[in-house]
Amino acid sequence: MLVIADNLNVRNAVWREALKKQDRKAIETLAQELTALGADMISVQTSSDGSGDEDALPFAVEALQHDTALPLCLDSRNLKALRRAVSVTKEPPLINYLSADEKKSDDILRLVRESKSSLVLRALKGTVPVTLEARLLILENLLEQANAADIPNERLYADPSVVHIGGGSGQEHLQHAHESLNALHSLIDPPINTTVWVSNVTAGLPQKTRSLVASSFLTYLAGAGLTAAFLDVRDRELMKAVYLIRTFRDETVFTPADLA
Repeated sequence: MLVIADNLNVRNAVWREALKKQDRKAIETLAQELTALGADMISVQTSSDGSGDEDALPFAVEALQHDTALPLCLDSRNLKALRRAVSVTKEPPLINYLSADEKKSDDILRLVRESKSSLVLRALKGTVPVTLEARLLILENLLEQANAADIPNERLYADPSVVHIGGGSGQEHLQHAHESLNALHSLIDPPINTTVWVSNVTAGLPQKTRSLVASSFLTYLAGAGLTAAFLDVRDRELMKAVYLIRTFRDETVFTPADLA
């Protein structure tokens, strides 16, 4: 399972301050910390809506790459910023995300194809779809667009979209996310990668319950073949769940001391 650290987002006060001050040393330290905690990739978000990303995102990419070899995921709704950031990455990044709401999908797909980047396809059209069928239909259409743009499935990550468990029909949504993964892995050939933003499931929950819910949910989705996850690598219980998932999949050698 690919671990994508989602820690560098606009809710992180330390990250926001480092960006505001253009503090390269602080950003390098953050990159080193996330690497040491077990990240395989680092997600980079410099705004919630793409504003100001034209300058902030390329700056963050260059600073993060100074002292880490980890690949990056670029999380932005700003196409101009994505173009500039992709041009300074050391290796093709993962771009998060393309949804049914995107008005410039052809431009994003062209950027992904020409830069040999990877791309998250998100089941989203205005809001997160309620039914399993609606999720799969959106993902099927996005997959067809990506394939038509000569982007192979091995560079695509399908995201069924996860909502928080505590609100409305949250539990039903989460069950459909699980069923979506099963369907994607059984129906699509050649295989497509799958991913979710794990922290979304715990939004609004008391802090003391979040690790348990997140780690249990990650294990639940792993059983449906989840191949990558955006998650908080500072959460020790969550990273223990990652370790055990990898152990059960025979991706690593189990040692009891690793769980201490």
